[in-house]
Amino acid sequence: MAEGALAGKVALVTGASSGIGRATVAALAAEGARVAVVARSADVVGAIADEVAAGGGAALACPADVADPAAVRGVVERVVGAWGRLDLLVANAGVNTKQRNLHDMTEEQWRYVVGVNLNGVFNCAQAALPPMRARGEGTIITVASMAGRHPGVMSGVAYGASKAGAVSLSHSINAEERVNGIRACAILPGEVATAILDQRPNPPSAADRQAMLQAEDVAAAVVFVATRPHRVTIDELWITPTIQRDRAADEAPRAAEERS
Repeated sequence: MAEGALAGKVALVTGASSGIGRATVAALAAEGARVAVVARSADVVGAIADEVAAGGGAALACPADVADPAAVRGVVERVVGAWGRLDLLVANAGVNTKQRNLHDMTEEQWRYVVGVNLNGVFNCAQAALPPMRARGEGTIITVASMAGRHPGVMSGVAYGASKAGAVSLSHSINAEERVNGIRACAILPGEVATAILDQRPNPPSAADRQAMLQAEDVAAAVVFVATRPHRVTIDELWITPTIQRDRAADEAPRAAEERS
């Protein structure tokens, strides 16, 4: 693979089995980064790592659940053991549930969403700090969501709260870690045409999805942030579809009698 803007760098991407994560792995590898591919499915991350290698890049398959702090620490230790460094963390793993509003979400569903979308970012960032601090440099990019700034019925209570927390965590990393040469960015995409849309109570049509952001668009934003000179910190980046579809029906709350 040709040398790129990230040649010699080591990146770790979570939620890498599909959608934004998978597109980000490909985009970073195309820029010359060695990429640790992290998701829960061992078969899928292994296949993605093989794809990167077949294209001339370097990838390490690291199956793990980001909600498990010990598993995340083990991944970082493996990456640093294999490649001697960690330059870039892309905390992208995200989930939602079919039942997503306060009246119908179970405690288990709340814990599941927050465990991945917020705790998972914390686990990954905390594990990445020691090798980044040791080198005096590092970049932590969190793929959050516009739901973290504009919560609503469609995205749901746990998703919006967890993404808002992830944005706040990213800003806290900058507040604490700039002195150690570590910068953080929260990328907040609007609607992206990925498989998570299928879990919505009213999944958007194929035509609607064509007008949305695509996974490759968000991956390009990740590369943009990661390749800025290290003196540059992009604290927060919004990326939204040019054409905003009418979501009034999806965002309309339902009265109690309509839910019975």
